[in-house]
This record gives sequence, C-alpha cells and structure tokens, in this order.
Amino acid sequence: MHLLRHHYRVLTTGLLLVWLAGCQKPTDPQPANQYLVSNTLLGEYSREQVISRVTGAIPNAGVLTLLLTHPIKVYRIVYKTKNTDGADIEASGALVVPNPADKSLSFPLISEQHGTIFSDAQAPSNNGPESETYSIGSLLGSNGFIVALPDFIGYGVSKNLPHPYQHRATLASSSLDMIRAAREFVQQGNIKWNQKLMIAGYSLGGYATMALQKKIEEETGTEFNLVASSCGAGAYHSTAFMSYLLNNRTHGIAAYNGLYTMVLSTYNRVYGLNRPMSSYLKEPYAAAVTSNPFGANIPVSFNDAVTESFRKAVNEGTDTQFINAVKDNDIYNWKPRTPTQLYHGTTDQQVFYFNSVDAYEAMKKQGATNVTFISVPNKGHGEAIQDFLLGTFNFFNSKR
Repeated sequence: MHLLRHHYRVLTTGLLLVWLAGCQKPTDPQPANQYLVSNTLLGEYSREQVISRVTGAIPNAGVLTLLLTHPIKVYRIVYKTKNTDGADIEASGALVVPNPADKSLSFPLISEQHGTIFSDAQAPSNNGPESETYSIGSLLGSNGFIVALPDFIGYGVSKNLPHPYQHRATLASSSLDMIRAAREFVQQGNIKWNQKLMIAGYSLGGYATMALQKKIEEETGTEFNLVASSCGAGAYHSTAFMSYLLNNRTHGIAAYNGLYTMVLSTYNRVYGLNRPMSSYLKEPYAAAVTSNPFGANIPVSFNDAVTESFRKAVNEGTDTQFINAVKDNDIYNWKPRTPTQLYHGTTDQQVFYFNSVDAYEAMKKQGATNVTFISVPNKGHGEAIQDFLLGTFNFFNSKR
C-alpha cells in the first residue's frame, strides 16, 4: 500500500514556521482506505512465463496463448468485509495487473469468482498452480485486463473461519468488497483502469457471479460501470435443486454428493438451525458429514441418503426454517440490466442443467432483453468449462 509520507523540517522559531507556511503550496491529504488493508507483490512474470503458467494449467490452451500480450504482476490484497453474522473481518484475494511497456495504456477490470476449492493452497491469493490466479487470472491479465480474484471467506487470511459455501449474501458482499479494495489499490498505484467492470465465474463461481451482479445492480447505484457478466453452470434455482435432490434418483457420485452436504452444513450453521446431521441424513452418512462437512463420502443417490422425516417435512412445507434458508439463496428470478451470458452443459450431473434454463426463462419473463443463454450440447460439468472460457474471453474482449 502506497502511503503519502509528510516530511516536516524541524523549525526553531515561530517566525520561520509562519514564513514557510505562506510560501509552500498546500498538499491535499491522501484519502484513507475504506476497504484496502494491505497489498503484497507475489510475483512478476514475463509473457513467456505467463504462457508457461497458462498452458500448464488449462488443457488445450494453445490457441488462447496467441492472444497473450503483456507481462503481469500478481498481488495479494487484504481487505475489509463482513462475515455471515455481520461481524467485521478481513478477507483476501489476488489481483493480477498487466505490466505493459507502454505505461499510458488503460485496462478494464474483471472480477473472477472461483469455483469450488477444497484446500487453502487453491485459494487465488496463494498464487499456486492449482489456483485460478495461475490459469484464468494470468490469461486475462496478459491479454490486457486487471483481474480481481477473491478468495472468499474461509480461505486466504480468513482461512480459520468457516467457508459459507453457496451462501448468496456473503459470496456477493465479499466479492464486491474485493472489487472496492482493488479500486483503491489501482487509484494509489501507477495502474490505469478505464472504469469498465466485468464479472465472471463457473460453477460455484457462476453462482457467486450472479449474486454479485444482482447486488451491484440493485444496491450500488452508479458506483460502477458494469458492462458484462458471464455466469457458467451455477446453482441459481436453489429451491428446485434441493427438491430435485430429495425426490429423484441421481448419479450417486460421492464427490458430487459431498458438494450438496457442504450446502446443507452451511445453511444449517448460517441460518441458526444448528441441528444434528442425523435430522437430515441417515447413518452412516450423518456421522460422515458431522466428521467432515466438506468432504463426506456418500456413494449413493442423494435421495437414498436423506431421512424420510426430513424429506416429508420439506415436501409438505412444514420445515419452514430450512425451506426459507434455501429460498434465501435463490437468485434465478430477477431482471438483469447488464449484458449477461449464461453457459451450461446439457448433460451436467453435478449442477443440473435446469438451473440455467429456469434462470433464463425467469429473466426473460421479467422483461430482461440482454441475457443470452449458451446451451452446450452433450457436455457435462467439467467438459463445458472450455466453452465457457472461450466464450467469456470473446465476450469480454468485445466489451473492453
């Protein structure tokens, strides 16, 4: 963080002090940061090093590397935000900045919300090979975008706090506060931002991006010039998703079911339900989730793992606490103003395809005219990422 330092000459007489005050030009004080706490340079990378990072992290990225232009700098940003209970905390993220030879160039800012991660090593601010800073952040930065990548609460400097997985409010607020901290950093450094903001993310990141977009459009007035949003394969229709899981036979893939229990555990905690897992799940699954909420092994169709009493209470509408908690995280039925793209693979068995279909149809019904749905035929959750990345890359380049 660049702080303006005032140097005062020690004066021995009051007369000399008055004389100097009359001769010197007043200096405007540096405004105090509202969000930015600190920044740390993590690394500087040449174009060739960026190509190595991107090709090592993104399969079949050869064509995209032809568009890499600038060296980059990567910073860790620590900033102020609020936890799920409204308490003031510090969070972190990465900021990737183009480092062109021509310092007169100005760039758009992208906020890129990461997908599900399972270790702090994958957090953007750690700049590791498994982080999205290493891959998409480096790609976009070298192509001429300033890229903010929030860690989310529970990772980076806030790693000792529980991660609020799939929690609309804090995913949006922590991402927004990261953007504000990035703005303060850019304003204080020799970094030129053209004031255009774009936002993107896939899977959990797609959900977080839509939550962020809704918050920016509905709560920030004219604070930002948001020009594009790209959301991939997010669980936007939470109530329909939960109902489907409770009442239908699904894949039985343990890794996918582990994500659903992460949602269950988060809502149980954040909304103060504080129930034992045995009220939701049969044994041995309840004990497994109690022991490891973010990685329990449930290798059966999810509807076979839940208790009959829980399913019945949700279906009949009597479990209002849980139903309201899930509903609070619906973000599919609203009217975006910003040009928006939705991507989803038709055979996605992790975050079911109907989430994007429902969002698109609801938005059109609300009167949205600038939402485009890109359906990716015959591709699953992981397979459709390539389509999302290339499409988002082209979309954002058209808006820069």
